[in-house]
Amino acid sequence: MSHALLSASGSARWMACTPSAQLEQQFPEQTSVYAEEGTFAHALAELKLRRAIANTIKPSEFKKRLAEMQKHPLYSPAMEEYVDQYVAQVSEIMAAKKQCADTLVLLEQKLDFSEWVPGGFGTGDVVIISDGTLEVIDLKYGKGVPVSAEKNSQTRLYGLGAIATYMMLYDFLTVRMTIIQPRLDITSTEELRVDELMTWAQNELMPKAKLAYAGEGEFCAGDHCKFCKAKATCKARADYNLELAKYDFQDAFLLSKE
Repeated sequence: MSHALLSASGSARWMACTPSAQLEQQFPEQTSVYAEEGTFAHALAELKLRRAIANTIKPSEFKKRLAEMQKHPLYSPAMEEYVDQYVAQVSEIMAAKKQCADTLVLLEQKLDFSEWVPGGFGTGDVVIISDGTLEVIDLKYGKGVPVSAEKNSQTRLYGLGAIATYMMLYDFLTVRMTIIQPRLDITSTEELRVDELMTWAQNELMPKAKLAYAGEGEFCAGDHCKFCKAKATCKARADYNLELAKYDFQDAFLLSKE
């Protein structure tokens, strides 16, 4: 699996702290059981969606592959239940679009948004094109942090990538970007007109992407540091944490009665 320097999944970080993308290149790729679990859950979801809505796999092949996945060490009945909830929600979205004969659904679609972000690409879990609307659906299997689609740079980048890929074939008016987080029972959607998304891309995304690609701009520590590979030795983050620590150890503003 290849990774873009300026990935969609890391966009919240490199947009907030533009030099971080190049800084991270000094560190090896890391993984965790949680990341591997998420990857496996996405693969299980793709298999089920290919049978449920795309109908691109025969029943016998589906049963065979599902049985193989159920023997995997990362599989659990609870995971399959959560994935089934996600598949059911995607199926409901598809059912609402059946009145349009030209509806197109794409699974695990590579999306190129390099028109706005140098070398930028990512993978959209589900892309649905129907009746002037482009819909991008993203599965978040994690349960540690609730993720909202509102002003979410990752799903916006997927939307841009889908527009760039299919704008010659379809006339899009609106873009709907949905995040489904079944383990927290959270679903959120942001809907923008295409021109609104393009304005954001031109005014906010492109200037920051240009700085990030060049490794320029100001270091900025914050919540976005959580998954940064450089966080343990980043001086800007250390300075930020020391500044916060001052408030923990400062003298009280009032004297005690004693």
